[in-house]
Amino acid sequence: MQKETILCVDDDPIQLGLLRDTLQKDYKLVFTSNGAEALVAVQKHKPDLILLDIQMPDMNGFQVAQKLKADPKTVHIPIIFISSLIEELYENRGFDLGCVDYITKPIFPRIVRARVRTHLSLARTSRLEASYRETICMLGIAGHYNDNNTEAHIWRVAAYSHLLAQAIGWNEDRTKLMEMAALMHDTGKMGISDMILQKPDKLTAKEWDIMKQHSRIGYDILSKISTPLFQLAAEIALNHHEKWDGSGYPNGLAGESIPESARIVAIADVFDALSMSLCYKEAWSMESTLLTIQESAGSHFDKKLVTAFMDILPQILAIKTEWDNRSPPESFAMMSYSVFNHH
Repeated sequence: MQKETILCVDDDPIQLGLLRDTLQKDYKLVFTSNGAEALVAVQKHKPDLILLDIQMPDMNGFQVAQKLKADPKTVHIPIIFISSLIEELYENRGFDLGCVDYITKPIFPRIVRARVRTHLSLARTSRLEASYRETICMLGIAGHYNDNNTEAHIWRVAAYSHLLAQAIGWNEDRTKLMEMAALMHDTGKMGISDMILQKPDKLTAKEWDIMKQHSRIGYDILSKISTPLFQLAAEIALNHHEKWDGSGYPNGLAGESIPESARIVAIADVFDALSMSLCYKEAWSMESTLLTIQESAGSHFDKKLVTAFMDILPQILAIKTEWDNRSPPESFAMMSYSVFNHH
C-alpha cells in the first residue's frame, strides 16, 4: 500500500528532524524550510496533509494557509499548525483560516502521530464520500442522457422532494437521503431507446409499454447495492409512477401501499415535468400546473402530501427559480462538493 504524503514546513532544522523521527516509519515525508518553498512543494508533491509552522521569515504559516485555502486545487488539504505560539488568539486565527488542528511546541511524538492519523483518516472518509456523491450524480444524469429533459429536472425534483419530506416530519438524515435518492428516480431510462425518449409525438401503445419498463430497470440497477441510500433510491425508482387510486404502474399499487418516499417524488416529478418544456410539449403555466396537482389529490396523489406541498409553495417556487438559473455543470460541481447546501 502506498504511503500517504505529509509536507512538513518549519524553518527550524531541529524541529524538522523531530518530525522525521516521529513520522518517517509510516508516511512519505517532504520537508521545506519556508513558506515559498512550501507552496511549490504542495504543487509538486500534492501532500495528503501539511504540518505547518507559523513563525517563519518572509511568509509566515498563516499567509501560507491563506493562499492554500484560497486555491480550489488545494483547499481540501488538511493543515495542522505546529507552533510555539500558545495564546488563544493564535489558535483562533489558525482555525479561522481553515486548519483542522493546532499543536503547540514542544511536540510529543505520541500526540503528533495520533493527530496525524486522525486527520488523515477523516480526509480519506471525506474523499470517499465525495466519490460516493459523484457516483450518485452520474447515475442521475445517466438516466436522462438520451432524454430531451434538461439535466436541471433531476436537481429540481431532488430539491422539491427534500423540502416536502422535511415538511411532513422526516428527520434531517432521512431528508438528506431522500434528496440524493430522488436524484436517481429515472435511472432506469438509460435502458430505454432514445427513439422513444426523444420522440416528439405521442407514444404508441407498444412504445408506452416499453417506456414504462424504466421503473423496473431502475429498481434492478439500484437495488443491487444494499446501503440505505440505494435501497431508498430503488424503492423510489420502482414506485414513483404508482397512483393513489391504483391506476399507476408497474404494480398498480394504491393508497398507503405505495411507499411514502415514492408518493413524495411523484408530486415533485409531475410538478416539474408540467412546468418545463419537453420535446412533445410547451411548459404549462404555473396556474395550470398547480391546478392539476390539486385536482389530482386523491386520484394520482396522496391528499395529505398535496396539502403539504401547497403549504410550502413559496419555498418550492424559490427553489425552482434558483435551480432554473443554474447551469448543469454548476449544479454537478455543487453537489459533488457537499450534500445540497441551498437549504
